[in-house]
Amino acid sequence: MGKYGFLGIGIMGRAMATNLLKAGFDVTVWNRSAEKCAPLVDLGAKNGKTAADVVAHCDITFAMVSDPGAANTLCFGKNGVLEGISAGKSYVDVSTVDAGTAILIHDAIKKKGGRYLEAPVSGSKKPAEDGALVFLCSGDESLYKDAGEALDVMGKKSFYFPQIGQGAQMKLVINMIMGTMMTAFAEGLSLGDKIGLKKTAILDVIAQGAINSPMFQLKGPSMTVGDFTTAFPLKHMQKDMRLALLLGDSYCQPLYTSSAANNAYITARKNGCSDEDFSAVIKNIEK
Repeated sequence: MGKYGFLGIGIMGRAMATNLLKAGFDVTVWNRSAEKCAPLVDLGAKNGKTAADVVAHCDITFAMVSDPGAANTLCFGKNGVLEGISAGKSYVDVSTVDAGTAILIHDAIKKKGGRYLEAPVSGSKKPAEDGALVFLCSGDESLYKDAGEALDVMGKKSFYFPQIGQGAQMKLVINMIMGTMMTAFAEGLSLGDKIGLKKTAILDVIAQGAINSPMFQLKGPSMTVGDFTTAFPLKHMQKDMRLALLLGDSYCQPLYTSSAANNAYITARKNGCSDEDFSAVIKNIEK
């Protein structure tokens, strides 16, 4: 089974590392805020001193951080991933970044003799806890196969795309669609509420038709009662929307509805919703 590392113990990382531990994997964890590792140590994880230390002592190390800046710092910073990489060591970044960041990290890891796989996930807190994430992978195909046992524990499906950067691009396309769906959903619930239609009734009707989706049924009940407990932070959704729009711009692809949705998330961030669930975008739409 080998030794596995996990860097970044936030909402997603904690759930993913927990599933590896429960499945009997040998896991060493590290987080910038060390106290977040304590619950995993209680479950049997080892606590690494630095990111470089974890990579140097594990066969395959996973990382889940918030954005491209954090991914770059984790890899290239002092005591970072690159300092621990050598021949025989492998790095799987499951963070959501842009293709340029994935390519930059891939090239640096490969230059030091290591293997790299980008594997951003589709799914938020509940799928992470349930081991039902979807991994969107590209990079070293042999690492994709070797990491398969761990990916199967943390997720329900993995896809492999041959060109480095395509995993990141697929994730941005998926999250762009999801973010835009959420703003339309929020506008519909808000309009219905203002004209006297109960939000619960709208959810019931949606459930019977072609536009129904698991996201609507998962988020809708909480949105109707103003519960925005964080599963996927709104600030991260806005980051993904921004990266998707930049991707569209680089290919001269107009993204009219997604641009409008991004503005809704920007407004929500401005009004203090950054750390709430991305469904909290409805709070500003209702105003």
